[in-house]
Amino acid sequence: MKTAPVALLPGVCVLLLSASTVSAVSLSVSPNLQQVFSGSSPVSLSCDDGWTVRRTRGNQTDECGPAADFRRLNESLCVQDLQTTFTAIYWCETSSGQKSDEVTISVSEKGVILEIPALPVIKGRNLTLRCRLNSGDTMAAYFFYSGRRLGPRNKEHTISNVQQSNEGFYWCATDLSGSSAHSYLRVRDPPTTSVRSSVHSRETMSPIPSLPPPPTNCSSPRPPPAPSSCAPVLRLLSHLLAFCIYSITTGLLLSICLDRLAARRSGNRLPVSVEMTQCIEQNYEAVVDITGERALYEDSEYSE
Repeated sequence: MKTAPVALLPGVCVLLLSASTVSAVSLSVSPNLQQVFSGSSPVSLSCDDGWTVRRTRGNQTDECGPAADFRRLNESLCVQDLQTTFTAIYWCETSSGQKSDEVTISVSEKGVILEIPALPVIKGRNLTLRCRLNSGDTMAAYFFYSGRRLGPRNKEHTISNVQQSNEGFYWCATDLSGSSAHSYLRVRDPPTTSVRSSVHSRETMSPIPSLPPPPTNCSSPRPPPAPSSCAPVLRLLSHLLAFCIYSITTGLLLSICLDRLAARRSGNRLPVSVEMTQCIEQNYEAVVDITGERALYEDSEYSE
């Protein structure tokens, strides 16, 4: 008989594993509020594929679908009507008994509610609490945490850099409408490094290459211009033009000299060959000066 507790340990372990809570799977709530007024718009609750939304209300636990005020819109989305006053706990669950984190929602008939998130707040983030009337307006109120007042009366209370020590019960109180219900704020760690790195790797898998910006420094030296392919052709044309001028001038010189010789044949003159040579020598220097200056001008122009 003393060994009976030992024999029950494997069965207890199996039950605990089958009903384990899976924090990686979370319940989505919209709007993300723990406290709502009765008669407000319905609250939407959804799970991942293969998970079912379940709730505990009073001593009864049921899943989304059978109850009229807890109806199913599709496989993973449920709607909770808010026509009556109640407090219920919601979570996601599989057929094998695995559960997600639980969320508490309170439907109130009081004149004031505390706006506090239903889902856990991630460490390091900022959180703002407000006290809202059933008319929809926010008003100045005193905010309380675990029995102590948080500063003077104000329209909102902000918790900067939320930490685990901020977990606990919060509520607000006004002079005219009284106090709200008490709600428990839960805090959880941020996503692990592996999750963040996987998201980052997906985001940077196909980066778009960026072009370098154009230079804005106008004083930077400019690169030398590329040599033009027309320069050799222009140089050749200049030489041909100089040659044509030289040929035409030489021809005119010979024609002038021949005309002079023909006019002087009747007188005593030097032989024709001698006079021809003198005539050519007299006019050749002018021809050379003209054509030489032209060639030098063109060469200097294209060398620049």
